[in-house]
Amino acid sequence: MHESHPVSRSAIESKSRNIGFLLLNNFTMLSLSSAIETLRMANHLSGRELYNWYTLTEDGGPVRASVGMQINPDGAMTDDFDLDLVIVAGGINISHNYSKRELCWLKSMARKGCKLGGICTGAYALAEAGLLDGYDCSVHWECIASLQEAFPKVHCTNRLYSIDRNRITSTGGAVPMDLMLNMIKQEHGYQLSAAISEMFVCDRIRDETDQQRVPLRHLMGNTQPKLVEVVALMEANLEESIELDELASYVDLSRRQLERLFHKYLQCSPSRYYMKLRLTRARQLLKQTSMSVIEVASACGFVSTPHFSKCYREHIGIPPREERMAICHHREEAGDALINPAPSHLGLYESIHDIVHSNTALAVLAEAQSEPSYGSVALK
Repeated sequence: MHESHPVSRSAIESKSRNIGFLLLNNFTMLSLSSAIETLRMANHLSGRELYNWYTLTEDGGPVRASVGMQINPDGAMTDDFDLDLVIVAGGINISHNYSKRELCWLKSMARKGCKLGGICTGAYALAEAGLLDGYDCSVHWECIASLQEAFPKVHCTNRLYSIDRNRITSTGGAVPMDLMLNMIKQEHGYQLSAAISEMFVCDRIRDETDQQRVPLRHLMGNTQPKLVEVVALMEANLEESIELDELASYVDLSRRQLERLFHKYLQCSPSRYYMKLRLTRARQLLKQTSMSVIEVASACGFVSTPHFSKCYREHIGIPPREERMAICHHREEAGDALINPAPSHLGLYESIHDIVHSNTALAVLAEAQSEPSYGSVALK
């Protein structure tokens, strides 16, 4: 990391947060980018240095991502970055890609009161260090079973991400963006998080109630191919559901045999599982499309809107119309997000060259000043 030059922050209303990303070998590039790009856009749209981010490795040396790219970090994990939050970026073969020294450092950061997190499979390292005992934890679905087996004191969930006191964990892919958007919303308000979502052409900000879809073939392996085949048939026929007897005949089973399979491995009847699939799809359509409630009901195989509403309330907890109204309300708030330009604080620096040696976040913020979207969201 370049040597920092002293910079006056008197005009900045609140102290920026310093976030360190500990990059484990074979970390997932997409997950890291999803998180950091969201922080960059928060600075960009607010016109303020809300977040600084630093990439760290055990010794400050380069690390290779799962895509094969070699990354030169900003520094070593033990460098003095005055971190408020440390996020472990994991990836493939996670149980072989962290060291005892890294685990000891994470423990020391926890003792200092630093908030800790993990993205993709990064939670596995936190669990190994004993830092997730008693906490809710989200991790990529490929890692759930092994993490729960190895660390029974960790409360593994199937949610896309989990925020539990001073621990934040998320699954992989682009989900870290949702986690960061939620954090930004808590710290700086809904308008900023909604504006970032708009800039990334993101249909909606997924919340903690959203769950990752775990392929049944992963849960079952090769032990129950007929059960996997039946579920695949259900998923492909949500609008016009297939009768249970017909499903059983497709895989050369009797109705009773199929029911026993579902109860043994999925802890519910085939009809209830089918209903869950249809309602999950209905919720996606309500949240992500402009389809009417009647159209959603029809698309998910319900013969009438009242029946759909009754089933939806029982499974989700609220009627579908209330779900849609809440979404419309959020969209109206988002429509007001890209207004009232915030005052620029770049006057603190004489030129971009004066801050290049300060930190990455400030340099990126300066580069963005000519963008039309720069400083487009005023923070209260």
